[in-house]
Amino acid sequence: QVQLVESGGGLVQPEGSLRLSCAASGSIFRISAMRWYRQAPGKQRELVAVIAGGDSTHYKDSVKGRFTIFRDNANNTVYLQMNSLKPEDTAVYLCNADVQTTAWRLVRGYWGQGTQVTVSS
Repeated sequence: QVQLVESGGGLVQPEGSLRLSCAASGSIFRISAMRWYRQAPGKQRELVAVIAGGDSTHYKDSVKGRFTIFRDNANNTVYLQMNSLKPEDTAVYLCNADVQTTAWRLVRGYWGQGTQVTVSS
């Protein structure tokens, strides 16, 4: 089984910064794409950033220039550096990863439990 555990959320003032981490553990042969989603109360879950296996990245327009996704492949961890935070960034942030547990198994998506980010003065 594979587990994703997020950390790093919290309360921050507008224009502040936070760094989220998501560590994958368990039976892992290879991780390809890793993603950060967020979900605010009463809103649909939305993709914030994705980093592919080859380290190419893609961001939601509203976070471009403020958020950076990067990964540590040796430790199966993905990060989201969030700068210049705004109140509209307030949400539960969830990690998602495409994991292959053995060489002969298909890739499957796994989710973390989420970490709360609150931007408020």
